[in-house]
Amino acid sequence: MRVDGLQDLATITRQLREQRERAEAEEKARREAAARLEAERQLFSRAVGQVHPLTDRNLAELPTTPPEPLPLQHWLDEERVLMESISDDFDVSSLLDTDDQLSFRRPGIGVEITRRLRSGHWSIQRQLDLHGLRVDEAREALGEFIRHAHKLGVRCVRVVHGKGLGSPGKSPVLKGRVQSWLVQKKEVLAFVQARPIDGGAGALLVLLQPARSA
Repeated sequence: MRVDGLQDLATITRQLREQRERAEAEEKARREAAARLEAERQLFSRAVGQVHPLTDRNLAELPTTPPEPLPLQHWLDEERVLMESISDDFDVSSLLDTDDQLSFRRPGIGVEITRRLRSGHWSIQRQLDLHGLRVDEAREALGEFIRHAHKLGVRCVRVVHGKGLGSPGKSPVLKGRVQSWLVQKKEVLAFVQARPIDGGAGALLVLLQPARSA
């Protein structure tokens, strides 16, 4: 580098001094930052003090495979079904209207309801045919059918129990049982023997409670 006179030399000296001061300032800032970081790292240790490892780790020994979950909802559903189960020993005779077709209506339901039901006032929305089923199968099928229809908001259904012409002694095995089962279902408001066009003595028209609003 060529230096022209004392003035250029002074300028170079000043620049070198400024560079050195900047470098010293940066180094100082770096050291202060490192010191602050180290202090933050040591903050927990200084606050807690000296520590010693525990002689007894006191760890719980868990099974390697978790136990199977309990089917609580399934148990609740089974309990509900048992509570709503229908009995074959229920005496329905005193609850039937002693007309020629032995209709049924719950207390508080007027006779006009059974008259309207018999006349076809409500359209048949669902049907269950119990032909060919054993008594226990028919009982279970009827309970599930009534429960499901009511849940869907259906008001009028037909239950076909048959006239018993194919049964021993030509007696309707299921007719009396179906009447007894229906009386025990809280969803049933009334039932009547179907009109000839709807099955006559081999079927019942059943009026269900209105479904509750959600």
